[in-house]
Amino acid sequence: MQKENPGEYGHTLWGPFESETKYFHPSKRDFMINYRVENLEDLIEQLKKEGVEVIGEIEKYDYGKFGWITDPEGNKTELWEPVDRVFRKANGLDG
Repeated sequence: MQKENPGEYGHTLWGPFESETKYFHPSKRDFMINYRVENLEDLIEQLKKEGVEVIGEIEKYDYGKFGWITDPEGNKTELWEPVDRVFRKANGLDG
């Protein structure tokens, strides 16, 4: 449950990938952390100003926006601004 909106629920998701995936590049790791964020576009701009490496462009879907950065050790990190109501409905979680 989200503190600010008690009627809204967050989600924990485990998403395995094929061992040959290039989705985690340029990281050399075989996993990636995904953080839920608010105001992804503003956050990405702020991170750029602070010298954080941003990978690619923000991608927008009906269930949310995604952006990627690398941490100081070169690990790719995914940032997700979800549209929870769409995500819940698509995954059969409403009802």
